[in-house]
Amino acid sequence: QVQLVESGGGLVQPGGSLIISCAASGFTTGDYSIGWFRQVPGKEREAVSCMSSRDSSTWYTDSVRGRFTISRVNAENTVYLHMNSLKPEDTAVYYCALGDGGTSSARYQSWGQGTQVTVSS
Repeated sequence: QVQLVESGGGLVQPGGSLIISCAASGFTTGDYSIGWFRQVPGKEREAVSCMSSRDSSTWYTDSVRGRFTISRVNAENTVYLHMNSLKPEDTAVYYCALGDGGTSSARYQSWGQGTQVTVSS
């Protein structure tokens, strides 16, 4: 059974750091491009970062570039999003996704359940 399970979300103060992870079962993460998306109530899901399966090239949305890092550990079949210098506007439900890659959610076939990240003092 194909499954992505996210963990690591929570409450963090502005300026703090958090690492969220996404463990895969039923398939090998190294065979797919990965994406992290986030969504707040009333807004569309937006792409935060992605990594290509072909050459591990990465992309970040402007608002997180320099603060977030996407990574994968194929031996663990797990992908990560390292988040530093967090801001209140980073508050959202974060989703990992595996698929064909890019910034469109339509290009991803498998999704995690989402993990809440709240940045607040």
